[in-house]
Amino acid sequence: MDNLKYISFKDFDHNDTFFSSLKQNYREFGDWLTKKANDDEFAYVLYGEGGIDGFMYLKVEDIVSDVTPPLPHGRHLKIGTFKFNARGTLRGQRFLKKAFDFAVKEKVDDIYVTVFSEHENLISMFKTYGFQVHGVKETPNGTEYVFIRSLHAVTGDILKDYPIVVARGKQKYMLGIYPEFHTRLFPDSILKNENSNIVEDVSHANSIHKVYLCAMRGVMNMHRGDVMLIYRTSDNQGAARHRAVATSVCVIEEVKNIREFSSLEEFLYYCSKFSIFTKNELISFYRTQRYPFIIKFTYNIAFKKRPNRAILIDNVGLNESDYWGFMPLNDAQFAQIIELGEVDESLVVN
Repeated sequence: MDNLKYISFKDFDHNDTFFSSLKQNYREFGDWLTKKANDDEFAYVLYGEGGIDGFMYLKVEDIVSDVTPPLPHGRHLKIGTFKFNARGTLRGQRFLKKAFDFAVKEKVDDIYVTVFSEHENLISMFKTYGFQVHGVKETPNGTEYVFIRSLHAVTGDILKDYPIVVARGKQKYMLGIYPEFHTRLFPDSILKNENSNIVEDVSHANSIHKVYLCAMRGVMNMHRGDVMLIYRTSDNQGAARHRAVATSVCVIEEVKNIREFSSLEEFLYYCSKFSIFTKNELISFYRTQRYPFIIKFTYNIAFKKRPNRAILIDNVGLNESDYWGFMPLNDAQFAQIIELGEVDESLVVN
């Protein structure tokens, strides 16, 4: 299992073979690493079994005039250096989620990145999440494309808008998840004495997309673009009124019935990339069909404050006698829970 860390430039090996291609393509790269270490700056470093497997440096800038045309006036997040050894499809997405988290935390207007045209897979990933060509950057190493992603514009495409949640006109629901699954599924929404600082979170489970299996029939009523609040059920260390809490906002990509898969292999291929469940758990679920409903969704926002069951009943007006495993919400209830969760207003379009 690899490990993504946010660490000082002083604390990783600049001579790791991972950086060889960057030093070949960018003659000044070695000196740049040394300068950043001397300036006590930080970067995201992904460690695999054999050493460094991924790297991303982020920088907030107010004026960007070294690209053509210059970026508009505002606050920009630059993905300054970005490389990872691709194994599967999750690594780039995990880094990108970190960039979005960082951008939200720093309240920037947009994120931009410069990429050489030959990095087609990287460009494809950026386009998937709403990055568009802005212009070019001329460097001693050649011409790079400049891709930019606004954090204010809304397209109506749930991936191109991520992490913004377009709630207007959509159905809203609340899904209850047991604590042992919740911690594995939503690392940014961990509770109590676990470290919940988004920038320092090093959980391997940090990805944009999630897959969850359950047996609650109502979930099959959900459609792409519907909004789902996550409710962490009680850990039985006290009364549920105080221990069970709402934690996160997600957007539905699709919902499937396990019977739609023609084979175990097809089922595993669909679920394993984004699921918190182990391969053995998934095999067991497929064979027993104990959890026949499969929800694929994007993990958009972790609440800053987590309203508990008592507040959801007393303040929001949810019915204590209703089934809290899966519950439809009206627009007013959703808006009130979002407000109680202290969600950044710019991230939800009501």
